Amino acid sequence: MPQIAKRAWTLAGAVLATATLGTLGYVFIAGYPWLDAIYMAIMTMTTVGYGEIRPLGQAGRVFNTFYIVVSVSTMLMVIGVMTQAILEAQLRDVFGRRRVKKMLESMSGHYIVCGFGRVGRGAAAELRKAGATVVVLDRDEKRVERAQRAGCLALAGDATSDESLAEAGIARAAGLVAALSTDADNLFVVMSARTLNPSLRIAARAAEEETERKMVRAGADTVLAPYKTAGAQLALSLIKPHVRQFLDFALATPDWTVRIEQVEVAAASDLVGKSLAEARIRGEMQVVVLAIRRAGGRMEFNPPASAVIGAGDCLIVMGEAEPLRRFEIRAAGGALR
Repeated sequence: MPQIAKRAWTLAGAVLATATLGTLGYVFIAGYPWLDAIYMAIMTMTTVGYGEIRPLGQAGRVFNTFYIVVSVSTMLMVIGVMTQAILEAQLRDVFGRRRVKKMLESMSGHYIVCGFGRVGRGAAAELRKAGATVVVLDRDEKRVERAQRAGCLALAGDATSDESLAEAGIARAAGLVAALSTDADNLFVVMSARTLNPSLRIAARAAEEETERKMVRAGADTVLAPYKTAGAQLALSLIKPHVRQFLDFALATPDWTVRIEQVEVAAASDLVGKSLAEARIRGEMQVVVLAIRRAGGRMEFNPPASAVIGAGDCLIVMGEAEPLRRFEIRAAGGALR
């Protein structure tokens, strides 16, 4: 976009400079009044061909011959550059969309973000920070370009349309964020996405409390009301500032070195069948287990040292980056170095 704007300003400058040259020539060489000189310069540039509006002397005709060549050449250049720019934009759009479509055809396990407003941008940034591949779907071409500059694959399309969701590879996606501007659109996206991919994890934005319940019934796994959540966080920062500070850990605020992660235990891991005390997760690995989500779906908060770890359990753990990385390797059944 900046390149197109720069080219447009250059062309406008060339046209203005040529018109100025003609006007000055007709005034000082041919002796035309200023208004007649401007009219004659523009008429010559545009090749209208009405003829001389005032008689031209020998010097005037010499200048007019020179000016015809310069002005017509300038206008031909302008037309050529404009045509080239239009063709380039159309071809770039066609080939760019074809390239994205080809990439999506072989992609799986990615995340689709519907809507690249403030909520959508935040969701995409967090997903990319976690190493996930993000595909953005938005009607607004400017937002699509912004998503591409942010490092996401992006498509211009209606997220409420099954065709657009299919083009974004929803059948092979791991999750979807419905972050459109209205609750009605987000509800429609949730219903369509759940139908197209029953195993998809869906997180949706809702403005109204009543809509939250509808979205859950429609198939959303998580529904977030940004305004209600922001209000609660603001109040919490005043009433319980230390609790709010602790929550910054969970939000992975860049100022903190400690993060909260979820780690699934593979069947091949040496953690399977051991209690938390036997696994010595806190003492040896410098990782704190805050909760265990059992493979059956039950959540155990602040599990005791005697809690036994099973295959498929998901441990909610807190620690610094390197200990967490080593623990993830151990939980996956890999060998620690």
